Amino acid sequence: MLHFRFVKTLLLPVFPIIPDSPAGKNHLPHPPFARTGPRNMLNRLLVAGAAGLLLSACASTKGSKSAGTGHAGQKMTVRTTAYTHTEAGGIKNGVGGRLRFKSDVRSAAADWSWLPLGTRFRLVGEKQEYVIEDYGSALVGKQTIDMYQPSMRAVRAWGVKMVPIEILEWGSKSMSLMLLQDRQRKNHVRRMVSSLRSQGVVAMTGPAKIQPTF
Repeated sequence: MLHFRFVKTLLLPVFPIIPDSPAGKNHLPHPPFARTGPRNMLNRLLVAGAAGLLLSACASTKGSKSAGTGHAGQKMTVRTTAYTHTEAGGIKNGVGGRLRFKSDVRSAAADWSWLPLGTRFRLVGEKQEYVIEDYGSALVGKQTIDMYQPSMRAVRAWGVKMVPIEILEWGSKSMSLMLLQDRQRKNHVRRMVSSLRSQGVVAMTGPAKIQPTF
């Protein structure tokens, strides 16, 4: 099952995005129908139902996400690079939320047909967690993780590193395919979709798909 913090990330685009708090976290705003009453109660139930559908959909990917992936606790040494929000992709991640750094979980990008959306990991020997919630054209077909950094200075300081990582939780290739299959005007997205389908991945079905601007 995908981690609740990742599911919360997917829910963010349904609501207005509140600017980051001093801690750098996104928070779901209180819905405008917080007062009681029949109409407001119905609205609350509809939103709760939508969230429940998404949670159920995430849980249903447990079996299908295993195609081509490993297991929680797996360790491997990977090539890493770094990027920041002043580059072409901007501040938004691959699911429409804000890229995160000053948070308990930091943003990272990868080829989703290799490390799928929602994969959580940490560098061996460190406590800081990262989540794959972005992708980029230069990453497709390469087993490379792009680590989000808050500035170009930090990007240059990171450089290119081979680092050992530990997988805390594998993401969902089914959810990755669901989000990517309608974005295939970009060649690198078509390549990820083709790779996922060649692995036998079937796109999950669920609530309305999130369409970023990039």
